[in-house]
This record gives sequence, C-alpha cells and structure tokens, in this order.
Amino acid sequence: MSIVVALTDRGGAIATLDSDAGFLLARAGGRAIRALNRALEPFGLRSRHYTVLLAAAEHGGLSQRELGDLLGVDPSAVVALVDDLQRAGLVRRDPHPDDRRTRLVVLTEAGTEVFGRAAELAAKVEDETLGPLGPDERAALLGLLRRVAR
Repeated sequence: MSIVVALTDRGGAIATLDSDAGFLLARAGGRAIRALNRALEPFGLRSRHYTVLLAAAEHGGLSQRELGDLLGVDPSAVVALVDDLQRAGLVRRDPHPDDRRTRLVVLTEAGTEVFGRAAELAAKVEDETLGPLGPDERAALLGLLRRVAR
C-alpha cells in the first residue's frame, strides 16, 4: 500500500502529482524556461535576462528597484542581470531626472534590436509550450495566471 493511499484512507487530503497545482505550475514553467533558454543561447542570454529586456521595452526606463519589484527578483540578482546586459551593450543606466541617486535601466539601440529578435523566439516558444491549448483556453490560462501571479 502506498503512503498516499494509507494517508487518504485515514481521512487526510493528500494531493497527487497530477492534482498538485504547485508541482504542475513548476513543471510547466520549467519546461517553458528550458525551451526559452535554448532559444536565447545564440544571443548569450537566459530567460531572466529576457524578462529584464521585456520590462525595459514595455515600461521604458525603470530603476533597478522597480525592475526587482515588477519581476519578483531579489535586488542583488537584478544588479547582476543588469550588469550582464550592460556589458553586452544591451542596456544602459541613465540618471533619473528627479533623483540623483537613482539610475534608470534603458534599452540601447542594440538592446532594442536584440530584444525584437528574442521576442520573436519567445513567442515561438510560447506557441510550442501552449500548443495543446486552443485560443480560448490560452486566453483563459493567461487570465488565471495573471490573477495567481499577483
């Protein structure tokens, strides 16, 4: 007798892997991230770099603190990611117009070009990842993920 059956027989509510939301989210997310990392290899980027580029493209200049809050990334990790992207010539740190202590992370011309090509690859990876779902299911999934991720 398995531990799951034994615990369930005693009245415990034990999730199976197939019904554990955390496991399924992690598995689907891991699969998508691995595929995106493979697609981004030619640019020398990883998925976390791509999300910084995406945020900078979407929001314009953001402080590193704002990037960390938006992406749910530790501030020290944001510094390392921005350092990587700055060394690659994809972002720059511009002075904040109202706060001399703050720098805004902004895409460079090269960063805009690389982001555009990387975004095309990311869209292909998303299509492959969500391939089993129809358009309505994709829209529903994205809506649910937005609610859960907040």
